[in-house]
Amino acid sequence: MSIRRILVADDEDSIRWVLSKALGKQGHKVDLAADGDEALQLFRRNQYDLAILDIKMPKPTGLELLDLFQQERPEMLVIIMTAESSMKNAVEAMKRGAYDYLTKPFDLDELDAIILKAGKATAISDQVTLLKDELKEHYQFERNIIGNSQPMQEVYKQLGRIAPSDITVLITGESGTGKELVARAIHFNSPRLGKPFLAINCAAIPRDLLESELFGHEKGAFTGATERKAGKFEQADGGTLFLDEIGDMSLDLQAKLLRVLQEKELTRTGGSQTLQVNVRIVAATNQDLKRKVADKEFREDLFYRLNVMPLELPPLRERREDIPLLARYFLQKARDDLHVSTRGISDEALNLLQKHAWPGNVRELENTIQRAALLSPDQFLTPADFVSLGNEISRQENDNSLEALVHNKLSASLAQMDVNELDNLYEMVLHQMERPLIQIVLGKTRGNQVRTAEILGINRNTLRKKIKTLGINISRD
Repeated sequence: MSIRRILVADDEDSIRWVLSKALGKQGHKVDLAADGDEALQLFRRNQYDLAILDIKMPKPTGLELLDLFQQERPEMLVIIMTAESSMKNAVEAMKRGAYDYLTKPFDLDELDAIILKAGKATAISDQVTLLKDELKEHYQFERNIIGNSQPMQEVYKQLGRIAPSDITVLITGESGTGKELVARAIHFNSPRLGKPFLAINCAAIPRDLLESELFGHEKGAFTGATERKAGKFEQADGGTLFLDEIGDMSLDLQAKLLRVLQEKELTRTGGSQTLQVNVRIVAATNQDLKRKVADKEFREDLFYRLNVMPLELPPLRERREDIPLLARYFLQKARDDLHVSTRGISDEALNLLQKHAWPGNVRELENTIQRAALLSPDQFLTPADFVSLGNEISRQENDNSLEALVHNKLSASLAQMDVNELDNLYEMVLHQMERPLIQIVLGKTRGNQVRTAEILGINRNTLRKKIKTLGINISRD
């Protein structure tokens, strides 16, 4: 966007007249103010792309107006005019945020050049603003983090509170729950939008290289350091640094990280210069950091520094109602990215997907849908496209049968005993099962012994005898 509307404020009639004529010929709409008070009224009534202000005006001065404009509309550019050929006023104006300055008397060609440059700067600023809006829309929480379940609604609420602030966040959750995606959403919905977002996996980089990756190094700091390198903290200055798998960081690096978080400064490896950094930290782990702190494997002071705002992501098995929504989303993504022709997924296939435990969480579901879409010869995915998944679910269901559960429990108990030294094991096992069975059924019938006997398939007198022998209390609540 070019400069369209300009506010000119100067207490000299001749300056206002000259600027009005010159800028009007260039196609700009110009509003004139004879003092600071009139300029402020015009500013608050209209939208301007540029203001040209005399540095010394009554009620208020040009510098005072500059401060007000910066507070209320920082995107508007301001050029300051001064009659004093002193750099002091010019430097002060630039420090306060002026785009440029002119020293009276000035050449109109000089003014045209500055306005042309300002127009280009405004166009770039508008483009950056547009890109920021597009990024923010692209990383809207509900658009990229899929799910309408109650656990996800709680996550959205927390994200809405966390993102606009500068608070340090610790994201916990099993592998594959989308921790990096959430970290990106936090950044792109924060005031740091437009600044760098960098991610580093602390478990994927050898420990002797991780320090250099985080804090940078000087030339000659170690073998192979042939030049100075800025670390991730320097590169992310003004933005967000995502530290994934923070639980795998060594204790010595944890101490250096703690210093950066506390002091907001660092020293490159092999260097002596202290560098100031302004970085928001979002960390993530699938480990129990409290346990690692208790085991002296993670610094307690660093844990509390990172755990300012904890955010736990639920595993997929705890929000199964989101699986159909996720499956359709990933299928559409496969259509767009892999150019597959699969159009949809059947209800039977969705039911099958909802039964699976998904130990790999959302990442496993996405890979499963992607693989099925690539291999399926049909337009719609059916249970036949998830045969291995169906076989695994059947095995899991069989393993969870009552007989299997009893078998596993008995095996675990008897493994701790010497069976050869036991007598009457059959009666002992039956006796241990009989008491809880009767208690459970009595509870279901609210103490109705007639109905309990019918359910168990035994005589009522037999039931009464067992209740007395086993010492079972009957509750009718």
